[in-house]
Amino acid sequence: MSNNVLLKYSEQLAIEIEALCKNITGNSNAVFQIRKSSSSVFANVMEAQYPQSLPDMLSKLKIARKECNETEGWLKLLFSSGFIDEIVFKKHRNHCGRIRRILTSSCITIENKIST
Repeated sequence: MSNNVLLKYSEQLAIEIEALCKNITGNSNAVFQIRKSSSSVFANVMEAQYPQSLPDMLSKLKIARKECNETEGWLKLLFSSGFIDEIVFKKHRNHCGRIRRILTSSCITIENKIST
């Protein structure tokens, strides 16, 4: 597999969030939702590797960006609720931010290619 930083980061996020959720006790809706959103980031980035067209790739990356933002929101809720500490929150929030910036840059590049 190629050295795709976005794919690597999104897979790492999904794995780290899964591990984080295993350490949270109780049946929290936030745990269920963060698992879904973080794995969706990875799934959509993965799908974007073999798009049917540039608009299809753009769509997958925009969905991944939305899911990344959602993941960050669930992290904030878990932190605010006391399920995770500030160090864990900031680590994963920063990871989401890094992925979101790459996704935003990628979307802009694709939009420019489509419009020319």
